[in-house]
Amino acid sequence: MKNVNKPSTSIKNWAPDDRPREKMERLGSSCLSNTELIAILINSGNKEKSAIEIAMELMNHCKNNLNELGKMSLSDLQKIRGIGFARSISIAAALELGRRRNSNDFLIKPIVRSSADVAHFLSQSFKDLSYEVFALLLLNRANKIIHFEIISRGGITGTVADPRIILKIALNNGATSIILSHNHPSGNIQPSKADEDITMKIKYAAELMDIKVMDHIIVSEEGYFSFMDEGIL
Repeated sequence: MKNVNKPSTSIKNWAPDDRPREKMERLGSSCLSNTELIAILINSGNKEKSAIEIAMELMNHCKNNLNELGKMSLSDLQKIRGIGFARSISIAAALELGRRRNSNDFLIKPIVRSSADVAHFLSQSFKDLSYEVFALLLLNRANKIIHFEIISRGGITGTVADPRIILKIALNNGATSIILSHNHPSGNIQPSKADEDITMKIKYAAELMDIKVMDHIIVSEEGYFSFMDEGIL
């Protein structure tokens, strides 16, 4: 029986108007689908599938949801046949640039005016994390943001916030006030007893250095909790 070769799925064999790169050059990036944009990151296919087909499989895996894609680890991405280490790195880097672009608008604002503004920035920074982190926003006397830093990472059930590390960072950056923050990957925004205890411990330690703890904000996919808004601080 004669072997029948499978037709080539290479994008090079497509009509120029259908190729993602050429389509982007002609119409602009906004005219491309999510799958086409990811195919550009993947760059090329393999003997079995084109870059578009690999991208389609990836998007189907995450239910065509970019938020779900953003939560995939490098090892998760590499479970898709056709996505190896280098391609997973490219996809993860592009997603991280998107996060940073979303958060950058907040960091260049001159003054912190509300807990809602801070919570929106934090939710963009933390939304794809499956583990808990503790972060620090530093402000000067005019309430202008001068520094943002994630200071610890922990398991999904908790993290560690060392007051000595927090105050050292604040002093080194000349901050006069700070906003504490962490995420709850579980979705629950209510503070635990440990959250309240560490907040008070940092507050009292900061007062000795003439630094004010303005707020402690907990964020999750369900919303946010502000210690200041709730009268705890």
